[in-house]
Amino acid sequence: MATMNTSQETLADFEESLEKSKNEMYVLRLYVSGASPKSSRAILNVKKMCEKRLAGRYELQVIDVYQKTTLAVGEQIIAVPTLIKKLPEPLQKLIGDMSNVEQVLLGMDLLPKA
Repeated sequence: MATMNTSQETLADFEESLEKSKNEMYVLRLYVSGASPKSSRAILNVKKMCEKRLAGRYELQVIDVYQKTTLAVGEQIIAVPTLIKKLPEPLQKLIGDMSNVEQVLLGMDLLPKA
């Protein structure tokens, strides 16, 4: 039996994980602060990324911390915009306007880790 080097194992593990995740639903919450420019950019960036990478396999809930303060406190939101990936596990929290697509995809486990 041939052995794989570490990068091949990592790639093989990622490809196997990606294959499994093709049918998984992603449950996302994006916490924003009203209609601020940063919040608007985050909403647009997350929606574009989800449509491109997760079309038909995601549920995105946009929550304004001014209107749903209790939810924000319960999720321990300390900065906005914050994107929370609830499912599939593990839970991930990302902060910012989500303009760095590679970082967002990495944080959501949609790219292989280096």
